[in-house]
Amino acid sequence: MVNPASAIRMPVLVLLALFSLTVHARVPQEEKTAEEQAIAGPVKLATDLHESVTAINVVVKDMFGRESKGEVVITQFKPDGDGPFPILILNHGRSATNRAATPRFRYTPQARYFVKRGFAVFVPTRIGYGEKGTTPDPEESGSCNNKNYAPMAEAASKEILAVLEHAKTQKYIDASRVLVVGQSVGGYSTVAVAAKNPSGLVAAINFAGGSGGNPADRPGEPCQPYKLEKMYAEFGAGSKVPMLWIYTENDQYFAPKYSQEWHAAFVKAGGKAEFKLLPPFAKDGHTLFTGGSKIWEPVVSEFLDANGFPKAK
Repeated sequence: MVNPASAIRMPVLVLLALFSLTVHARVPQEEKTAEEQAIAGPVKLATDLHESVTAINVVVKDMFGRESKGEVVITQFKPDGDGPFPILILNHGRSATNRAATPRFRYTPQARYFVKRGFAVFVPTRIGYGEKGTTPDPEESGSCNNKNYAPMAEAASKEILAVLEHAKTQKYIDASRVLVVGQSVGGYSTVAVAAKNPSGLVAAINFAGGSGGNPADRPGEPCQPYKLEKMYAEFGAGSKVPMLWIYTENDQYFAPKYSQEWHAAFVKAGGKAEFKLLPPFAKDGHTLFTGGSKIWEPVVSEFLDANGFPKAK
């Protein structure tokens, strides 16, 4: 015999489960983490973007001077046709909790914008991230009260430059037209690459670049930000190409006070960078690149136009 109370509870539980699924389905895209939005997962290649995957081996050193060889996985996208297309290297950030969460970085929606602009896009998954494993970790920079940000920049930039050299071997590439873009630690690494002035580099874009942030424990307060300020000054002294720096007022990793100080140090040392502090975005403006393309695309388009890159088709 069926218990009347149980008979009543069952439909209620089903309705609650359906409501929960509906709520989760309606979570705004911008509230997902960068890792969730960049994740490759078990998905098909974006054939309309001619997506392909390859890998190269790179030897790097960590903060202790230990040398190690690792595999950098490269996701490639390109426009239709034979080119030649300008190169875009798109650099990912660093998870504070799980660097293996994203098997392979893709940034497909963001790459789509750049492909429409005529770029061949190369997205490296650097050593210490993704399905290739989290060890070695050449981007480890020490404890919060004893940071060393220089080895991270050196290791990441060496990998990015190796990817650039790989990109230049592709037959559909215009090696004389290079743009480097990055978000968070990828933005910091992008500025480091620009300071090395690789052949063909025309411009670079830094989205919320920095390191040492932890929104859960220290909202907006990165570890030893004055050390990053010193690093940005060093980068500014070597950089020759124009840059665009994009930050937001509610970045929970790097408050505007710090991004403005870093930019000022970069420019004072001789770097050329236009600084854009955009209004608050979602719960954490640090996610603007992955969740707010409608906001940043006009800003980036203006910068690309000013530096002679092809218009969107």
